[in-house]
Amino acid sequence: MTTIRKNLPPIHLHPILLIFIIIAFLTGTFVELMIILSIVFIHELGHYVVAKLFKWRIRSIVLWVFGGTMDTDEHGNRPIHEEALVTIAGPFQHIIIYLIVSLLPVYQVVPPSLIELILFYNTVILFFNLLPIWPLDGGKLLFLLLSSYFPYKKSYHVIIVFSMIVSVVLLIGQLVFYPFTLSTFLIMIFLFMENRSEWKQRYYVFMRFLLQRYEGNFNHKGVRSIVVPHQLSLMEVFALFQRDKKHTIYIKLPSKQRVAVDENDCLYRYFYEKQYAKTIGDVAMEIL
Repeated sequence: MTTIRKNLPPIHLHPILLIFIIIAFLTGTFVELMIILSIVFIHELGHYVVAKLFKWRIRSIVLWVFGGTMDTDEHGNRPIHEEALVTIAGPFQHIIIYLIVSLLPVYQVVPPSLIELILFYNTVILFFNLLPIWPLDGGKLLFLLLSSYFPYKKSYHVIIVFSMIVSVVLLIGQLVFYPFTLSTFLIMIFLFMENRSEWKQRYYVFMRFLLQRYEGNFNHKGVRSIVVPHQLSLMEVFALFQRDKKHTIYIKLPSKQRVAVDENDCLYRYFYEKQYAKTIGDVAMEIL
């Protein structure tokens, strides 16, 4: 048990979870809450184990009702297939839980009513985490799909805005078509606020993505050419960068000549030389 504790990162409880713990005590649903937390912990353990296999740097695991997050610096420049496997590892744990619970009636060690509760919450948590809302697993998979075809910055902005819209739609749908439940209301508000916070930090997330590329901390599969007009700023060019791709940038000069620049040259001028105001055309002229 000591070895397991040493290998696990710090585990924190999200403030919203503390609210649900208080509600559970007041309403006598503490057993249900313990079942939910156990399933959520197993779910996050799936993410953690696969992430450790890929040697991710993980700072902590944060648990909240019906889900959790793994705090890591590795998102953004890890291969898409690697992030997809880490993401899928969480929902896969629910299949294992189904298999284990299906054996419990044989040994008659758990009351049937408790087995029904475990199966119910296992199903609810599985489908909840597959909703296409960031930072749920469904939202992460949708983001990975988008970033396979579109630039990282655009994909990130789209998933955050889309997640906020879906959160509001589900919240309104719950209020209009179903009996009001405080837990659903709080969870949808929480997801909306999480994405609102992500939107405010979108610049820093993108800068982290660029810094990791500048420092060489990313894997790429092949080179993709980008053709841009000379008047674009360096940051506007960076906004076209895709995951899993290294870029050769072809600059269209006023003379109709094209100059090729490696992305590292642009990143070096931006981060090391601090040439924030320069256009990609200025970089091309320096090379010529």
